[in-house]
Amino acid sequence: MTREDYIKNAAAQFETLLREQLARTDRMRQDCGVKDYTSLPVITVGLIGGDGIGPVIMDQAERVLSVLLDEEISGGRVILKKIGGLTIENRLALGKAVPDDVLAAIRSCDVILKGPTTTPKGGTMESANVTLRRELDLYANVRPVSVPEEGIDWMFYRENTEGEYVLGNRGVEVPGDLSMDFKVTTEPGTRRIARAAFEYAKQNGKTSVSIVTKANIMKKTDGNFSRICHEVAEDYPGIQAEDWYIDIMTANLVNPAIRSKFQVFVLPNLYGDIITDEAAEIQGGVGTAGSANIGDRYAMFEAIHGSAPRMVEEGLADYANPSSIFKAAEMMLRHISLREKADRLAAALTLCCETEKRLTVTGTKDGATCREFTDYVIEKL
Repeated sequence: MTREDYIKNAAAQFETLLREQLARTDRMRQDCGVKDYTSLPVITVGLIGGDGIGPVIMDQAERVLSVLLDEEISGGRVILKKIGGLTIENRLALGKAVPDDVLAAIRSCDVILKGPTTTPKGGTMESANVTLRRELDLYANVRPVSVPEEGIDWMFYRENTEGEYVLGNRGVEVPGDLSMDFKVTTEPGTRRIARAAFEYAKQNGKTSVSIVTKANIMKKTDGNFSRICHEVAEDYPGIQAEDWYIDIMTANLVNPAIRSKFQVFVLPNLYGDIITDEAAEIQGGVGTAGSANIGDRYAMFEAIHGSAPRMVEEGLADYANPSSIFKAAEMMLRHISLREKADRLAAALTLCCETEKRLTVTGTKDGATCREFTDYVIEKL
């Protein structure tokens, strides 16, 4: 192919992408209502093991939920439904980030608790998480980080369905010359994540929301993200909206002199992905943080760490730390309005991870196994 051929193909591809995203924008403007979990006669919780250490930590999360929700499960109010097939082997064999039958099973649930999944390097297969966020319209990635002794109480609202990730495997290339990927910011997509962040601040007595972008450089995408967030902020007069650039904010989070002033963050997709891992490390590591992916009709909760293939290769999978998936389970219980159950789990995790700390999971044979730590948590429930 000549350069002209590549240019023509890229122009045709870009037109297709533009039309798809405009159609998506139109769909977002159609209000389908928000699911009220308190009105559901039965809540179905899908359990997905995933890859690597995922099945190990998910087995233990199922044990914890079975104890916590014993009454609800025996009374038919809650169903725990195991969903298989979201493994790297099955996805590669079928050539799909999320196989059709797996997606159908997920759609039959109200919420999902999910272990980590591996994303193949190279090729065209996108992340299973990116696919699920798009297919279920899970537009808000919500991650809390708390270090009470340092005055840190942060809540991150990361836009989950746009930015660099929504078209991450559909860029264009002129071999030997250049490659281009695309970043997407939509008006309704930004408005709903901004409103979610400000609404959280309002409901929880917070006084500031930090809008984190690189709007001085990415003037169209990040510039509009900032503009829309400030427009939403006008509906919340008691809450201050502050602009920060992503580079200085990454520095601020490790600056003890300033970081305790921050409360709620709202960010585009890529920046949120990076900075929430940094924040989790401040809390004690990515293994200590849970993550929620929330939409109006579905929600998915997961550990924020990866599948840890090296641990599996070294025979250490049974020593994986389940704290992150337990915190994700706590967030899930709050989301489906089982707050008393969530409080019990949170209290047990505080005892096991912070105050009593009778057992420690190190990820090596010097520490407790995943099952031993779970026994400890169940004992404290």
